[in-house]
Amino acid sequence: MTLGNLVPADTSDVSRPPALPVVNIVIPVYNEETDLEPSVRRLHAHLSAGMPYPFQITVADNASTDTTLEIANRLAAELPSVRVVHMPEKGRGRALRAVWSTSEAAVLAYMDVDLSTDLAAVLPLIAPLVSGHSDLAIGTRLHRGSRVVRGTKRELISRSYNLMLRHTLSTHFSDAQCGFKAIRREVATHLLPLVEDDAWFFDTELLVLAERSGLRIHEVPVDWIDDPDSRVHIVNTAMADIRGIARLTRAFATGKLPINDLRAQLGRAPLEPATPGVPAGLTAQLVRFAAVGVVSTLAYLALFLLLRDPLGSQGANFLSLLLTAIANTALNRRFTFGVVGNQRRTRQQLQGLIVFGLALGLTSGTLTVAHSLHSAPPAAVELALLIAANAAATLLRFLLLRRWVFRKA
Repeated sequence: MTLGNLVPADTSDVSRPPALPVVNIVIPVYNEETDLEPSVRRLHAHLSAGMPYPFQITVADNASTDTTLEIANRLAAELPSVRVVHMPEKGRGRALRAVWSTSEAAVLAYMDVDLSTDLAAVLPLIAPLVSGHSDLAIGTRLHRGSRVVRGTKRELISRSYNLMLRHTLSTHFSDAQCGFKAIRREVATHLLPLVEDDAWFFDTELLVLAERSGLRIHEVPVDWIDDPDSRVHIVNTAMADIRGIARLTRAFATGKLPINDLRAQLGRAPLEPATPGVPAGLTAQLVRFAAVGVVSTLAYLALFLLLRDPLGSQGANFLSLLLTAIANTALNRRFTFGVVGNQRRTRQQLQGLIVFGLALGLTSGTLTVAHSLHSAPPAAVELALLIAANAAATLLRFLLLRRWVFRKA
């Protein structure tokens, strides 16, 4: 489906049958008899006044035990483009999967019933998907352009969770938990069958799969006012999230998820040329590698001098070399050998650490020899020996990076 050809609804001819919705916004609810009616009316009024595409609002009732379902049915009978889906079981992910899987709208979205997100962000969320520029869109409270009102506890939990995602699943999106997201229907058709979670981890799992599949995720800075009456149980949700992260980690490690197939079907083609202006010849690579090496060596020596007293020579050498080796691999990956994108990044960093181990053995061996000849060699002597050892280690690193780590890149 080509979304870029969609045009705003034409209401000049009232005899025409209603157009299929371009956007379906789902509001999952559980026992929200107080907030549901004012929120739906406010959202409906906002979309009617400013949404240039036919829309639908779907209230997904998650087995409410109060009068939520009755209120939702009354709103659907009164307001055009509002419908109700009743789910016999609880679970935000379950509700979204059920509605999105059967919707005919080109763009599928959802937001929390409390409307914590300023509704001015709705069109910026939807427009990149309608145009085809992006595949998913998320609201983010962690962008510098966002304005957020919430307590310190929730702020800390949110930032810690997203930091944990970056370090465990290598994610790059900034805010996995904001209740304000959208996805193109054809993308959802491929991803939803692979998402196992039916509760709060549903969002994270969908985003991780999308990112690993090479899809573009558009982020919208939002104005957000936290709902002090939120029904989310923080401890239970946190434990479920940790279990979800562990499950995804195992799935990626074992190849259970068909990421390569998804990337081939859905992923965006690489830019050509991938790295304009990056020379591929040996001489040019040597020049760029030398420049990176000079920067890395200066950083290494500065760190060594800074850490020598508190950690000792061997400890300072180890930590300084480790930090600069990680940075060195990343810089050479991009600027020397012209590798872009996330594919094989983790593997190449691990190979770079093996190269680091060899360099560590060379430099540590040099220090060991120096200390065997003199119990307390002066710092100037240590630096001179380390400069020579690092020169040899640098040459070794270039050869291994070129012939092994980035050979197929």
